[in-house]
This record gives sequence, structure tokens and C-alpha cells, in this order.
Amino acid sequence: MSVVTPEKSATTATRVSCTQPSQDLIKKLEGLHGPLLFHQSGGCCDGSSPMCYPRKEFKVGAQDVYMGEIGGQPFYMGRSQFEYWQHTHLIIDVVPGRGSGFSVESPEGVRFLTRSRVFTDAENDELDAQGPPPTGAEHPPV
Repeated sequence: MSVVTPEKSATTATRVSCTQPSQDLIKKLEGLHGPLLFHQSGGCCDGSSPMCYPRKEFKVGAQDVYMGEIGGQPFYMGRSQFEYWQHTHLIIDVVPGRGSGFSVESPEGVRFLTRSRVFTDAENDELDAQGPPPTGAEHPPV
């Protein structure tokens, strides 16, 4: 199991971060596949895990919620899944094993995994002041 050391933001609360092993894997995958995009849908099976796709091969929907970036890549979550996770900071980690065959890390013998922690009161206040996160329609991947 990886030690969870999320990216830090000095000025604002963030909804998502990743561990150093995830950052390293994202950099490797970006070298192999070009710009990437992460999506966590809440669907059945592996759909509830963070999935990594070549950016041009996944269409973000208007109901998807933009959570932020990890390793310089956009991270979206399906609206229904966001309703469950909105009070937690997501920490994307990488662990041994095979994830979904659709996620680009699968051939590497590892998979991305979402860990979480509940936001502090100060983080909740800051996120409330920022307003709701944008949707895929408002913040499409570039």
C-alpha cells in the first residue's frame, strides 16, 4: 500500500489530489498516451473507480462535475457519485493489481484507487464560498 501524501494547495481547499506514486504513473502514462483525463462515474464494477483515458477518447458530459486536476490532468466525477463524495477530499492513489481494461494504466499491472478524508470545517467553509464546482459543460477538457 502506498503512503498517502497528497498534493497540497497553499491558497485554496481542493476536492482532489494524488499521491506521489500516482503523479509518477500519470507522467509515465502521459508520455505513452498524450494528454489524459480522469473520470469516476459511480457505475457498476470498475465504473466506481477512477478511470484514466486519453483525453480525446472520452467525452465529458454536461452532468459530470469538474473536481480539479491531478498530475496536471483534469479529474471529473459523475453527478450522482459527486452527491455521495461532496463532503470528502479525494486522494487518488495507485496500488498493485489490474483495474478496468478501459483505463490506460491497466497494462502496467497497477490500478488507480480513490481514498478519501472528510473535509475540515475550514475547508467546507472555503468550498462553500467558492460555490458549486463547474460541470463538464462549464469546464470542458482542453
